[in-house]
Amino acid sequence: MTRPLLITDCDEVLLHMVAHFADWLDQEHDVHFDIESGQFDAMSDRRTGETLPVDVIWPLLDTFFRDHMHRQTLVPGALEALARIGDVADIVVLTNLGDDAHGWRVEQLAGHGIRHEIVCNQGGKGPPVKAIVERRGATDAVFIDDLAVHHSSVARHAPGVWRLHMVAEPRLAAAVPPAEDAHARIDDWPSACEWILDKFQSTKFESKP
Repeated sequence: MTRPLLITDCDEVLLHMVAHFADWLDQEHDVHFDIESGQFDAMSDRRTGETLPVDVIWPLLDTFFRDHMHRQTLVPGALEALARIGDVADIVVLTNLGDDAHGWRVEQLAGHGIRHEIVCNQGGKGPPVKAIVERRGATDAVFIDDLAVHHSSVARHAPGVWRLHMVAEPRLAAAVPPAEDAHARIDDWPSACEWILDKFQSTKFESKP
């Protein structure tokens, strides 16, 4: 019998990233990242006050993931929730990093006690979610991500998958509205775990809107 399937993002779902990235920017680059704005590009040079252009921000993010992933910490309750969910369902971590980062992410998550299949992706997550569900033959599936754009992508490409919007960083969560294409918004793992297990126990893949 095919087991249910949880497909989960990593950053700001399983691991805190934004706050650690902001600390690193401040300490190493004199860059202020206004997390409370809810905008990822709300970064400015502390020395000049000028807003950082996008073509500067992305290389900084790449450097953070290449050299400073060790700064990231577990989201409270994530490990315990994955253990409960793993008793009844398969788990896949779908992370938007380049393929060259796959080994880093595997090692990073294993260091936190998370050992599940990891899939790297670039762009919208709808197509890979559809592919993972089909490959696994899952008839019940839940997707978790902190970005609304990915919920819209999954709604378009894999509409039968339950979609849970989670933003684990409190300072960011306060400024981010619930994703319109998610079925629910829950920002803590104990509550999210109950919601996920309920969906696995009470619904079928074909019946979801």
